[in-house]
Parts: sequence; C-alpha cells; structure tokens
Amino acid sequence: MTGLHGSNILKASDCAVIRGQMHSSNPFLGRKLPAIRGYGIAAFSVTTAFLLSHWSPLHLEASPVSLFLCAVMFSAWLGGVGPGLLATVLSAVAFYYSFLSPLYSLAAKPDEMPRFFVFVLSALFVGSLSVAQRWATQSLRMARDDLKDTVETLKETNEALAKSEAYLAEAQALSQTGSFGWNVDTGELLWSDETFRIFGYDRALKPTVERVLERVHPEDLRRVQDALHAASHSENIEMEHRLTMPDGLMKMVHVLGHARRGAAGLEFIGAVTDITTIRNAFDEIRALRDQLYKENLALREEIDVTRMFEEIVGSSPALQSVLSRVAKVAPTDSTVLITGETGTGKELIARAIHKRSQRSSRAFVSVNCAAIPRDLIASELFGHEKGAFTGATQRRVGRFESAEGGTIFLDEVGELPAEMQIALLRVLQEREFQRVGGNESFKTNARVVAATNRDLQAGIAEGKFREDLFYRLNVFPIEAPPLRERKEDIPLLVQYFAERYASKAGKNITNIHKKSMEALQSYTWPGNIRELQNVIERSVVICDTDTLFVDESWLGRRTPVAAEGTALPLSEKLSVQERQMIEAALAETNGRVSGPRGAAAKLGIPQSTLDSKIKALKIDKQRFRKA
Repeated sequence: MTGLHGSNILKASDCAVIRGQMHSSNPFLGRKLPAIRGYGIAAFSVTTAFLLSHWSPLHLEASPVSLFLCAVMFSAWLGGVGPGLLATVLSAVAFYYSFLSPLYSLAAKPDEMPRFFVFVLSALFVGSLSVAQRWATQSLRMARDDLKDTVETLKETNEALAKSEAYLAEAQALSQTGSFGWNVDTGELLWSDETFRIFGYDRALKPTVERVLERVHPEDLRRVQDALHAASHSENIEMEHRLTMPDGLMKMVHVLGHARRGAAGLEFIGAVTDITTIRNAFDEIRALRDQLYKENLALREEIDVTRMFEEIVGSSPALQSVLSRVAKVAPTDSTVLITGETGTGKELIARAIHKRSQRSSRAFVSVNCAAIPRDLIASELFGHEKGAFTGATQRRVGRFESAEGGTIFLDEVGELPAEMQIALLRVLQEREFQRVGGNESFKTNARVVAATNRDLQAGIAEGKFREDLFYRLNVFPIEAPPLRERKEDIPLLVQYFAERYASKAGKNITNIHKKSMEALQSYTWPGNIRELQNVIERSVVICDTDTLFVDESWLGRRTPVAAEGTALPLSEKLSVQERQMIEAALAETNGRVSGPRGAAAKLGIPQSTLDSKIKALKIDKQRFRKA
C-alpha cells in the first residue's frame, strides 16, 4: 500500500512538474521548480515536526525523535537526496537546540553528544531508506512503462504484419501471381495460397515436385524436367510452360526463381504467374496487328505530314508554342488578346480557343471593329431600341446578346473609337451593357477574345487607346507568329491550299514544282498566310497540269543586277537599310523597344513586328543599352 501510495504521489508530482515547465514563461524557472518545491517541503516538514513536538495538548514532548525522523523520511521520499539532507540538518539543529540539555541553547553539550549522534545517524539511515525506496519505485514505474510500450509495440507490429500478409495475399490474387520456396537438396516445397489456386490443389495437400509435374502439359514436360534438373547448377530459373487442369482447361504460367545458398542447402525463392489471360490478349493483338496497320497507314501518314490543330496547319516550334498556350487557356473563361501582323490567322486562333472551350456548343460571333462605321458600332455590338435613331424602325439584338453563353471575337479592337472603348470597358468590368436608346441593363455571359495588328502600348502613349481597357483585354496575351518565322510550315500550307482550291476547281494537282517551292520558302511574306493563300489560289486557277507552278513575279521579286558582284541585290540593300534604321532607333532609345519612347514608336511599327525583325536580322539590342 505504501509503495502504491508513493507511486501515485510521484506521478502527481511529475505531472505538476510537467505542467510547470509547460506553462512557465521562464525556462530556467521551469527547470528549478521541482528542486525549489522539494527544499520547501523539507523546511515545511521539519517546521511542522518542531511545532507538533512543542504543542502541549498533544503531549509529544517525549517523542521528538519520531517526529523529526518522519519529517526526514517524508522530505527524502518526496524531494530526493537534497531535500532529505536538508531535512536531516534542520532536524538535527532543532533537536540539538530544543531537546538536549541545556534547552534552547546552541552551546556545547558534551553529555548529550552520544544521543545527538545516534539521532543524526538514524535520520541519515531513514533518509537513505526513503531515497532508495523512491528510486526503486521510480525504476519499477519506468520498467512498467517500458514493458507497456514494448507490449504496445509488439501488438502494433503483429497487427501490421497481419495486415501486410492480408495485403500480400490480396495483391497475389489480383495479379494472379503466387510465391514458392523450393529446397533443391530436400525437395521440400512451400506455396502461397495463390500458388495452390493456380495449380488447382487443395490447401490441405502437401506440395511436391511430383504434384507440379502432374499438372505440366505433356508436350512441355520434358523441358520442365530438364530445367529442374539443371537448377542445382544455376542461379536462376525462368521458364514458361502450359498446365493441364483436371477439368480439361489449359493454363500458361511464367515461373521465375532465384537461388539462395544457406545452412539448409540450396533453396530457390520465386514466383509463378498465371499469364493465360495476357497470352490470349497478345495472341489477339498479334492477329489484329497487320490489319490495323494497313487500315491506319494512310491516316498516320496524313497526321505526320499535316499535324492539324482545328483549322490551323503547321508543325513549326513557333506555331506549336502558340497552340500550347491556346490549349491551356481554352478551357477557362479568361479574356484573350491575340496580337500579330495582318494575315497571320488571328481569327483561326480565336475559333480554336472557342472550339476547345466549354462554350463550343454555343455561338461564336465575329466582329470586325474596323469595318463597322463609327456611328453604328455601338448598335452593332449592343443592339438598339426602336426609334433610338433615324432608321431604327424596330428593336435590334446586338452581337453581345447573340454571343450569350458563347464567344465574341473583336477583331481589330485597336480601331475602336474612344467612346466605344469606354462602353467595352464597362462590359468587361461589370459584365453588363445597355442597348442604344434604352435604359435597361442586360447581363452578358459572353467570353471576349480580341485581336489587333496595332501596337496598343504605342496607342496608349499617343492617347488613342485607353490603358485600363488594354489591361482588361490583355489578361492572357497570345502573339501569332508571322509566316517568315515559321518557314518550315510553308510546304504544309502550300499542300493544304493547293488541295483545297484544286478540289473546288475540279482539278487534280499532285505535285508542286521544286523551284516554285524554293521561291515560296525564300520569300519574306509581308502579307503572311493570307498572301500565301492568294498566291496558291491564283496558281491553281492557271494551272493546266498535275504539277503546281508559281510565277515568281507574284512574290515581289526584282530583276537582279546584270554585273554580278558590282552591286548588292535589292533585297540585300533593303536588309542593310532596314538594319541601319533599326540600329539607329535602338541607339537613340538606349536599346528600349516598347513604350512611347521605344524604338517601335520611333519607327512607327508594332512592337511585335520590330521584335521579329530584330530576331530575323540577328541584331543584338543589348549592346545599345548604356550602364
């Protein structure tokens, strides 16, 4: 009972120490609290014993030794060695002072010294016993906790092992793979449950090599026996053979084993897999392979040559980069701004975004902002009410209402007048608009895709385009590359347009003249794909054979200089002059391309055009930057 009580006291004290360490804001004080408390208990217990021994109603004056020894024992039990020694010293001083003659004096008392020394030794002995019992109790408690932790660990390990075995059995059943162990010297076999199922034997039977050979197909028996006989001289076993089951069904198994030499002799540890389903599937695939190859040959060749993306033809890195951005932004509802030179196919990119979006089942409405008269563009975009202006004889639905739930494509958005820029900004911000001549506001759920061949940032600097509208449109910018940056796509485009227009004209064009193709690839195409399309259509119209020929005079060529070497060709002269103009502009703008003070603004061309020319002419714009 004493031990249990002391153990409980120790647990309570330890909890108090932990709480003190957790809640104390002073780490040093938290570590010192147990010691301070122990010494305080020692002082308190000795003081209590001293007062009780002098309390007359109790008549304990004749037994001070017992009280002080109890104080020492109590202090050593709760506080340890230090508080026990303190209690011993305090008890000795109190006993010497109050109970040895002469009383209440610290003077030398020779006659009482034997009694005093006996008391001190008794106190030390009692304190030592208490400390020893304290340590023993703590050790027992720690041993009990360690044992409990060990039991919990073993329990968790056993549970994990059982779970692992269950998972392994389930995995073997799902994969139709059983495991085995085979001692070559003794012939002993160990099978997993799945191995028993594969060979069709009851789990109660003892597996043997003879039972394995009973299941082997007669045509494979000799090969399996040779492999087993050779196992004693090899490190691995790997073979496939058939099994004949009692019900007449046939299985195909794959056996794989690895040798391990130990005290028990030569053992093989391996797996046997039922590959019947896989083998049947391979046989079906093999039977269909030639047929599928023939049926898809033409399609694969077409894919390798054209690489179509919606209606966009090409496989150049520049185009693939654009198509990658299209694929990423299409599933979202983000506003897209497509920039690039005229004729680069910006509307095709917008249509590809719409077709690959969740709005593809709704309308795609295209608006050319530059082709609509200035006074009618508001009515064209937002509609008008009857009588809104002269000629408005009935209510008209605008393009935004027609594109509800779908996509509206604003081509040449840089040509919008200032008042329409404000109206479009409101639509992008508030997602609502009003018809011309009306007061009712209409919500819109049309996705906006805009395009321009103008440098909008230069327009902002010149005050022709609103900066806040630019940032509303420029959520996800895409720049359509000019044809001169994707010349590897020219053969694909030529073939595509030639087949398209030849089909319309009822002609059969199968080849393209080599010299014409070289001329097409060497031309800079200032009109981009639209110019190429027109040239191919014109060539198809005048073509009388199955070979397409292109007149090089249509490509803006000039007659070369008669005396070779005396002067540069005109194209090279133009390139030199173009380089000089760009380098001069870069020098003036400290290598800056964009912005109101950039080289693009000085030259009066879009930033994208200047960037492409810098890249084509291989101009290092960094060397124009000043420190």
